[in-house]
Amino acid sequence: MRHLLIPLLRGRLGRRLFYRWAHFKVPTAPAPPTPPRPPRKPQSFTFQDSTWEDPYSWMSNLGDKVAMRHMDVYMEQEEKYTEAVMSDTERLQPKLQSEMASRLAFDLSTPPLHWGPWLYYRRVEEGKQYPVLCRRLASLNEEFISHKSPSAGFDFTSGKRIEQKLLDYNQEAERFGGYAYEELSEVSPDHKFLAYTMYDKDNDYFRLSVRNLNSGALCSKPQAERVSNLAWAKDGQALLYVVTDKNKRPYRIYCSMIGSTDEDVLLMEESDDNVHINIRHTKDFRFVTVNTFSTTSSKVFLINAADPLSGMTLIWDCEGIAHCIVEHHQGCLYIFTDAAKESQSVDYHYLLRSPVDASSSPRVWESVFLDDGDLIIEDVDFSDTHLVLITREGQKFRICSVTLPLPAGKEAVQLKDLNPYFLPLPKYVSQISSGPNYDYYSSSMRFTISSPVMPDAVVDYDLSNGKWNIIQQQNILHERTRILYGTVSSVSIAENNSNTKNSNSTNEVNVEDDNMWNDLSEFYACEHYDVSSHDGVVVPLTIVYSHKNKKENQNPGLLHGHGAYGELLDKRWRSELKSLLDRGWVVAYADVRGGGGGGKKWHHDGRRTKKNNSTKDYLSCAKFLIERGIVQENKLAGWGFSAGGLLVASAINSCPDLFRAAILKVPFLDPTNTLLYPILPLTAVDYEEFGYPGDVDDFHAIQKYSPYDNIQKDALYPAVLVTSSFNTR
Repeated sequence: MRHLLIPLLRGRLGRRLFYRWAHFKVPTAPAPPTPPRPPRKPQSFTFQDSTWEDPYSWMSNLGDKVAMRHMDVYMEQEEKYTEAVMSDTERLQPKLQSEMASRLAFDLSTPPLHWGPWLYYRRVEEGKQYPVLCRRLASLNEEFISHKSPSAGFDFTSGKRIEQKLLDYNQEAERFGGYAYEELSEVSPDHKFLAYTMYDKDNDYFRLSVRNLNSGALCSKPQAERVSNLAWAKDGQALLYVVTDKNKRPYRIYCSMIGSTDEDVLLMEESDDNVHINIRHTKDFRFVTVNTFSTTSSKVFLINAADPLSGMTLIWDCEGIAHCIVEHHQGCLYIFTDAAKESQSVDYHYLLRSPVDASSSPRVWESVFLDDGDLIIEDVDFSDTHLVLITREGQKFRICSVTLPLPAGKEAVQLKDLNPYFLPLPKYVSQISSGPNYDYYSSSMRFTISSPVMPDAVVDYDLSNGKWNIIQQQNILHERTRILYGTVSSVSIAENNSNTKNSNSTNEVNVEDDNMWNDLSEFYACEHYDVSSHDGVVVPLTIVYSHKNKKENQNPGLLHGHGAYGELLDKRWRSELKSLLDRGWVVAYADVRGGGGGGKKWHHDGRRTKKNNSTKDYLSCAKFLIERGIVQENKLAGWGFSAGGLLVASAINSCPDLFRAAILKVPFLDPTNTLLYPILPLTAVDYEEFGYPGDVDDFHAIQKYSPYDNIQKDALYPAVLVTSSFNTR
């Protein structure tokens, strides 16, 4: 969960839970080790109409050196206690570790990305901790196989060194105290400079650097601190970047002329503490868009990238927080948004267009597609010749392309009226991620296809001829990674006319051979169920299990959930789960309210005062697994990460006897204190998600769902493993 990693890891959240949740169901065996007992120092708090006592608030006093020394001792005791509890698995742990390690990729290189004349990629050198960013001229290496061929990046035939190291992150680690974490990385459109931000852990911010790719030297400027966003302009001669204030709110935009000694120019400053700023360039680098948003409004401004100091023009203004992405294609602006229509909230995104030189004020935007309740547009991407859409019908994802430019002067149309070409996909797709697609003028687009029963496939689709290549995918059956380039897994749509269907003016290719995708459904089943929640709402549940090891009412199960920020639950294949599946485990995924996949209403029905819906949805899925005999009673475990940790912990508080164990990774367990007294800054998005303590109804809801505040006394809790960090991040 991107916004709450800050408060999740602080003392109050993870550390107390080791003590308060250390009650275990233990089979008949020698007496379990005794958990450590941290000191209780009760302190009373009063807010709104509530008063409560917290015996462990001292753990959050990061400025109290004595308290932190006590915490260090206590955490060491917790580590020893965990080792003692897990001592009966000492032989199993290295076996599992060895199994999982054997499935990791040995040849750690990202698939090459073709942009302009170059192939860009990252690779890890043997014995090094961090990768190296490299590139090669595509003309010297048309048939790219891997970074090991030719050896050391040298073409012995032509006598030219064809690999250029752009940035060695091992050297960056030396610059930043032994730690290298990059957030942003953008190559200039002329391929001469690299702008990137590295995390400075000593100062807790990201530092901007610009490197000359010809010489490899760092540019003298800009070298800014607290940078959250950047965008190239003026064909790579200017760099725009956003900096944050002391509360990490993006609030200023600067423009730096590369190679100039002049001071960077302040283009915009937002004084309202509730307003955040974000910038990005359009794919053709013609414009830089500036998004400002708060809980009350969202605006988009346009900057001419050829003259970034000429000012900015307001092109979009709407009420409330809205997702707004603007692209430009041959004199026309397109905006992909979920903003309200005529003051009426909408559930999904839609696409609008308007001429760049529109003279009306306010600007008039036209709908591209007619509303279709059955066909949801999840994402869009543009090239010079095609518009590509990721769509969803129910739980079925698809990718289709439409030729550009779109017909001019027409009203909104049905997607099928534009004769879309649907690209081939494997079965059981759970998510499609676009990109990176930097080259606006390329006929090829890259996507990552995810499935619960297929390792992620990085696929290039050639929109001009219908050919598709699996560029990178792990081959689990051979316990190794197979990276495919060239035409090894290339399929031409033209060569598969016998499998082509033409229905309602749409073109679609069915690729029947799932082995072409490294699909594992021959060995592992993927099933979807509709589970009725407490109020009759249907909750999607996905289960994965081994065909060979599935037995009625005998399988242990692991139920994963998240349910926050409207984000899709991550149901991708994980190679480490193979060790569970092959031992008869059932892995289940509950798409509860608050998460993604069901539109804005689905998200809103699981946040703030309705947060409890997420918990009840999760419990309904847990009971369904047991009642249907999919998972054996008393062998169900919960699994949650970050906000998903809150979900699972809240469910355990409600029905502790329903679960045998739980895994909570950096969980958000103390929302009452975190939202009231944040040690590190929260954003409006966080409060919109979990509630505003200043609102009485929100505050009461927070107190009801907060795991830390609702632990039952004298109840037998499942075994809970909580993993966290000493760092406040």
